[in-house]
Amino acid sequence: MWGGFAQEETGLGIIWRGCNSAGMVSFIKSVLRRNTNAAIWSSQGFLSAMRSEEGMRQWSIVAALATVLAFVLNLNGLERALVIAFSWNIVLMELANTAIEVVVDRISEEVHPLSKKAKDIGSAMVFFAILLALVVWLLVLFGSA
Repeated sequence: MWGGFAQEETGLGIIWRGCNSAGMVSFIKSVLRRNTNAAIWSSQGFLSAMRSEEGMRQWSIVAALATVLAFVLNLNGLERALVIAFSWNIVLMELANTAIEVVVDRISEEVHPLSKKAKDIGSAMVFFAILLALVVWLLVLFGSA
């Protein structure tokens, strides 16, 4: 059963049973509602991190500038995709690190070795994302030779 519709495997592929127009409209509405909610909650999370975390603001600006630079420089499509993706990957790691820090702080403000370990691992994610982005930019700009 998937999305309110039963599926049956045949030699010719999957046949969808119960796929009438009313059921399909209901299914489409639920998908749209779920994706709309996800977009709202995601933007709330991003804005919350931007308001509370200096690193998020800094790396978001750097990633935005890197994106512009990727279109200004004479790069091919693959090079442009790589530098943009790896630049924004730093922002993604900052989001994950922020989430880890918030959860650890929610559990307890006291200093604990496991809390430190979780926060250090989150910080390492950001650090290695920065190193990877730097390597990609250097290889794209100066070649592998």
